[in-house]
Amino acid sequence: MNVFYWIAGCLLGLAWLSRIIDAARGMPTVADISLAGWDLRPSVPPRVSIIVPARNEEETIAQVLRQLLALDYEDYEVIAVDDRSTDRTGEAMDRVVALAESRGRLKIIHVEQLPARWMGKAHAMWSAANHATGDWLLFTDADVFFKPDVLRRAIAYAEDESADHVVLFPRMIMKSVGERMMISFFQTMFVFGHRPWKVADPKTKDHMGVGAFNLIRKSTYDAVGTYEALRFEVLDDMKLGKIVKTAGFAAMGIVNNVTKNFFAVMSFQSWRMLASTFVVAFLNLMPFLGVFAAHGWARMPFALALFCMFAIYVGMARLSDVRPYYFLLHPISSILFVYAMLRSMFLTLRQGGVVWRGTKYPLEELRRGLV
Repeated sequence: MNVFYWIAGCLLGLAWLSRIIDAARGMPTVADISLAGWDLRPSVPPRVSIIVPARNEEETIAQVLRQLLALDYEDYEVIAVDDRSTDRTGEAMDRVVALAESRGRLKIIHVEQLPARWMGKAHAMWSAANHATGDWLLFTDADVFFKPDVLRRAIAYAEDESADHVVLFPRMIMKSVGERMMISFFQTMFVFGHRPWKVADPKTKDHMGVGAFNLIRKSTYDAVGTYEALRFEVLDDMKLGKIVKTAGFAAMGIVNNVTKNFFAVMSFQSWRMLASTFVVAFLNLMPFLGVFAAHGWARMPFALALFCMFAIYVGMARLSDVRPYYFLLHPISSILFVYAMLRSMFLTLRQGGVVWRGTKYPLEELRRGLV
């Protein structure tokens, strides 16, 4: 049994140590446009079209749109899409567009029907982009709040770096212990599985996309096939980054849709989901179990894995509201995450597809629509 602990512990220790070393070397190279050095104003600001799809967001959409209308940027428009909402989202949008502060800058599109073989959000994005007049397109979500200077800084960065696609990581608003637990777990696994510092390297396959802030040149968007290339893709934000990177454009990565997304990440393949569930459980739970179950020096590699995991929490605390002591709740977060992964698969298989915001997307069509 001690041989098993040695093998398992060494695998875990090396895995976590390699990721923390890679992250420690790579993350400092990722640009942070919130720093004073990026408080710039482009000499000739390009026109930007901000696209906001919304379905049943009546509680937040008015505040989101009003904040977008108050951005510290000269030449931009906001195109909001009411995607078949069954609440008063569309009415809230219409009230905002009637305000003097909209200054003709806000356009509203009401989608009544979803065409066949389209995901609702992808269709909303595509529809809005067809009405856009900007040199840049900024795809965002209806629950994202913008600081006044964020667009100005992002465009200054994009133009300075000659980028075609820029992603910003949002700061999560967390109100409960449970939210902080799950966000901290997601962040830990993100550091383990993704390398945002490699996104700009054309020699790697690393790509990035974030629904809260996907900024892309209009010419690049057209060249990669527009959102029509992602018409039935569940992970449209990440896959936008993938097709941009695959097409050879310059991408820059900067620093609760659980049931919908997890099975899609595994390309709706059960064997991949089960294998990934095992790997996630092994990586995140075994260090805690092994450090108590092993004996003598066999505990050391498990302790190394835990130390590296804790170091990630310390690093995340500098960028988010998750404190390092949430590391102690990591086993609970891991169990909840594994449960969410399995639930995603079983629900999708039982329903024969994904039901998202009142619309069912058949499983076979989702598999055919994968990018």
